[in-house]
Amino acid sequence: MALSKRIIKETERLLADPAPGIQATPHEDNLRYFDVVMSGPSQSPFEGGSFKLELFLPDDYPMTAPKVRFLTKIYHPNIDRLGRICLDILKDKWSPALQIRTVLLSIQALLSAPNPDDPLANDVAQHWKDNEKDAINTAKEWTAKYAHE
Repeated sequence: MALSKRIIKETERLLADPAPGIQATPHEDNLRYFDVVMSGPSQSPFEGGSFKLELFLPDDYPMTAPKVRFLTKIYHPNIDRLGRICLDILKDKWSPALQIRTVLLSIQALLSAPNPDDPLANDVAQHWKDNEKDAINTAKEWTAKYAHE
């Protein structure tokens, strides 16, 4: 399977100059598939956590968005139990001008700023709206329980 120059260039940049707190490593047998490890952003309920994600570049990338999901359990209103992520640039706001790096940085930013008004996990979003302090404590507990090596 031939890789586009763009995918090769983006991969080289990710490896040579990783975004802070994000490590993305392509699989040797499938260079469109990445193992991602993301540190929880400081001053967020996910601080101190190390989250595993998978990122896959579809055949028509960059015309379509990469597929990304969390493999580590996380308590977040925009990430469901299956690890799917509600993020506009992964859906209707995708643009070929965006890159893997941009996507990963946007996901990291989403960890810093959960948006319960555009939820994927409705129960978590409701908890966030009804009692934000308690929801943040639950997110911290889950981070301690599931996102530590």
